[in-house]
Amino acid sequence: MEEKKVTWLELFYDLLIVAAIATVTHVLLHVEEGDIPSEYLLKFVLIFIPIWWAWVGQTMFTNRFGQDLFHQRIFLILQMFFALVMISSLSVDFDSYYKPFLLGYIGLRALISIQYFVAQRTETGDRKKAALFFGKYFLIGIFISICSVFFDSWIRYVILYLGIFADISFPLIGRKHLVKVPTNTGHLLERFGLFTIILFGETLVSTLSVIQPRQDDWHSIMFSLVSFILIISMWWQYFDNLEKKVDKTKETAGQMIIYGHLFILMSLSMIAASIRLLYLAEINYMFILLFIFGASLLYFSSTSLVFHLYRYEHQRLKIYHLSLFLGILAAFFLVNLAFTVPNIIIAGELAIFFMIYAKITT
Repeated sequence: MEEKKVTWLELFYDLLIVAAIATVTHVLLHVEEGDIPSEYLLKFVLIFIPIWWAWVGQTMFTNRFGQDLFHQRIFLILQMFFALVMISSLSVDFDSYYKPFLLGYIGLRALISIQYFVAQRTETGDRKKAALFFGKYFLIGIFISICSVFFDSWIRYVILYLGIFADISFPLIGRKHLVKVPTNTGHLLERFGLFTIILFGETLVSTLSVIQPRQDDWHSIMFSLVSFILIISMWWQYFDNLEKKVDKTKETAGQMIIYGHLFILMSLSMIAASIRLLYLAEINYMFILLFIFGASLLYFSSTSLVFHLYRYEHQRLKIYHLSLFLGILAAFFLVNLAFTVPNIIIAGELAIFFMIYAKITT
């Protein structure tokens, strides 16, 4: 498989999208009467998915057809412009900023579709068919989402997500095209890895900025240390698997990497918000218990699934490994249900879980 390197402009683009995700994560910090209202949980998902899919669209085009050419740089710079429009429209009061947010999303998706049409002019055979397929079918998703602007209230979101769902489904429907034009697995894993490490960095910085340990404030200092151990253990597990345990020469459609990372990135944002909420201690004990353990289970499940498919066969985890991890997570959760423990203990338990997860899987 031909080696494909990540360009500096791609990394610059990643910074913008991670900034958008960091802004979305703040939606989870709105606590009312000890809980995060279901409205904000829904808004988190509603805003997160279009941002993730916009980034995935450009990443997948670059992976299969991208070259560091002048016109492709211009396309990416234009996408950064629309990404800025989208980021500027992120707000808890999402309804008021819906139209500029939609403009940013539609602009990003339209540029990706145009790039496929441009690429097919110089391609032949299966590569030409794949480029034409995505260029045409992505326009359908874009058209459906645009129609949402003519409606109000919840109907606009239904139509927006019908378009996004169609968009996300087309690669699955067109799998026969993708199999004939497989991803560059090394480049794809590197792209998701670089994006994830930027999000890890943002998570660490934003978490420590909230905790802000002061001199002789041992609670804050200890909470900072426990939070750091938790985050660095997750980092260790993810990147040691990415670097040492996966077969980067494997040729696939890449869909497990793509769709699995939606849940990895979303759960990482949820865990980051949970750590801050644990420290601020302004949230109902039962709610934060369900929220942070649910996010940790989602992260564990999605990383296990993504890496399992691409691991070297002799290094794949066994059922008893997965049973051990689930057992440890369940044991901590049940103990916390039976006995009300300090929030720092909950963070410490998860730090222990991710240390074990990292040790055994790497």
